[in-house]
Amino acid sequence: ISHFLMSTPSQIRVAIVEDNEDLRQTLEAVLKREKGIECVGAFASGEEALARVPALKPAVVLMDIQLPGITGVECVRQLKPLLPQLQIIMLTVHDHTKSVFESLKAGANGFLLKPVRAQELGRAIHEVHAGGAPMTPNIARQVVQTFQKPVPAPDAAMELSPRERQVLELLAQGLLQKEIAEQLVISYHTVQAYTARIYEKLQVRSRSQAVAKYLGARK
Repeated sequence: ISHFLMSTPSQIRVAIVEDNEDLRQTLEAVLKREKGIECVGAFASGEEALARVPALKPAVVLMDIQLPGITGVECVRQLKPLLPQLQIIMLTVHDHTKSVFESLKAGANGFLLKPVRAQELGRAIHEVHAGGAPMTPNIARQVVQTFQKPVPAPDAAMELSPRERQVLELLAQGLLQKEIAEQLVISYHTVQAYTARIYEKLQVRSRSQAVAKYLGARK
């Protein structure tokens, strides 16, 4: 069942992909109460989402990682080329490292563990729309711990400078570029330059792909 409403320019258009009907309806109800957010569609499967979401052009999708048929990870992998600017938050009952990295490689931008509190959900949507990478604490901790593991001999594409690795680690923790600039006491434009070099060296086009590729090399 899908519900479509008109959105004002200031609203963040959000779609939901969740097979559990009760949870899907709960998420819809939560989004309807959130200021600045408009739920433009709710879908019970990855197949339905792939057929309907591209035409809706949402800014953010809440994606259940375990869907019947096409999995949430595969749905993300197929949606991203169709909507390159789309931000996707994965919803999961497990925080398994493998599924986290598979989702990052597919193009996911954030992770929330179920059950998700209404306040947390609204905050995560605004954060990811602003360029952040919202993650529940234990998932963020996994990312940080992976960065702290000894690095095997890297190939040429993975040779980042100490400052570039520092910037990438902060990006992986969900900080915005302006927040990284403040923390490292450098200019916003300098952070942008570091980020561009990181993308070039890792041969990626997004924050999530950069984090996934770099963390994958450390496993």
